[in-house]
Amino acid sequence: MKRIAVDLAKSIYQVAESVRSGQVVQRKRLNREAFRRYIQEQAEPVEWVMEACGTAHYWGRLAQSLGHQVKLLHPRYVRPYRRRNKTDRNDCDAMLEAARCTDIYPVPVKSRDQQQLQQLHGLRETWKKSRTQRINLLRGMLREAGIEAPASTAAFIRAASELVDQPELASLSRLLHIVLAEINLYEQCMAECEQQLKCWHAGDEIVRKLDEVSGIGLLTASALTAAVGKPERFASGRQLSAWLGMTPREFSSGNSRKLGHISRQGNVYVRTLLIHGSRAALLAAQRCQARTPEKLTQLQRWAVQTVARIGHNKAAVALANKLVRICWAVWCHERRFNGNWQSVRPA
Repeated sequence: MKRIAVDLAKSIYQVAESVRSGQVVQRKRLNREAFRRYIQEQAEPVEWVMEACGTAHYWGRLAQSLGHQVKLLHPRYVRPYRRRNKTDRNDCDAMLEAARCTDIYPVPVKSRDQQQLQQLHGLRETWKKSRTQRINLLRGMLREAGIEAPASTAAFIRAASELVDQPELASLSRLLHIVLAEINLYEQCMAECEQQLKCWHAGDEIVRKLDEVSGIGLLTASALTAAVGKPERFASGRQLSAWLGMTPREFSSGNSRKLGHISRQGNVYVRTLLIHGSRAALLAAQRCQARTPEKLTQLQRWAVQTVARIGHNKAAVALANKLVRICWAVWCHERRFNGNWQSVRPA
């Protein structure tokens, strides 16, 4: 099968055709419309090799709809194969060399719904950061004026309208109300995103099952399903956890083995949601231990013991790692979450 490597850009696309492994027979430099026609003119099935960036998923879906195969490679795995200077031509050659390596797993082409779901999460995160910036701006100005403000975000937003009307800030009151209006706008935008997520996943059985896992809510469940796509491509929950950067970084040589902090590779947003969710699950387990210890599940009991052994922050990351594996098991084996589940090793 002919293999074509494409270096994607905004308007110019470098193409390298390879019929025999390790040999480039033709090179082209095309604009957007010419590249679209070039894909459609391929009479026989072709393997398209691209870096997983920018518009790669769009072009991948287009090629797949015409019966071609698509291999998206992570740019980090392509970089070692590039020789000398970084040019579009050398990038195509590096992709062809990397595509020959069977140990490099390609990035699956995302569907349009997956991308739109991730974009919805990105919009919400952007608005949340903008809201946080405005709140911190108001907090700093109030603090410099000697005005005390509530610590929690919700309480601060409720009291902010009265706080900015204090005599100490009379000359800035009109402008500060504009900042408050922006904060309220971002709050409404975030609520709209969350409402749309609920509507999208109202009948999604997978998201509903993941939502039942301790520390996993609608945001985390929907973001995880959009990022992973098909969990079957991971042989175990540990592989999914390593893909998300939740497993320890290893420095080993010979008989010496050293494990460090988590690798922090993969999807930063999903990993952040998982760790925040595990913090909430830890607090819930500690409250349950203090009030009704007889109702603790096996998972909660393990979490409380881990906190006592290594501290809250490390225990939160350890619990997040375990939650990822639980989500993989719930997703792949299509069973409900049970905090007292005991897995049995195969004989």
